[in-house]
Amino acid sequence: MSTNEKILTLHPAGKNGVNISKEKYDLIKEYICLQLKAVNEMTYQDLSAKAIVDLSSTFEGKVGWYVVSVKLDLEARNIIDRIPKTSPHKIRLVN
Repeated sequence: MSTNEKILTLHPAGKNGVNISKEKYDLIKEYICLQLKAVNEMTYQDLSAKAIVDLSSTFEGKVGWYVVSVKLDLEARNIIDRIPKTSPHKIRLVN
């Protein structure tokens, strides 16, 4: 099912996004959304660490890099929200 379709990610601060494989984008997006649905909110560090453990054996590429790129894109698209005044910063799904 490998396609070469790409997606240009967005950045919440209006910076340039990155061109990544749509297949990998969709996989990471689904993973992030499922994790946040399960726990409501979590720190970005916990999400990234969990993704690396859960996905590294089957994912081609640096899981942590894809997680941060897709997370920023989801913030820019108002799918997830960075919770203000949390340190380390927490994220949640936008309702």
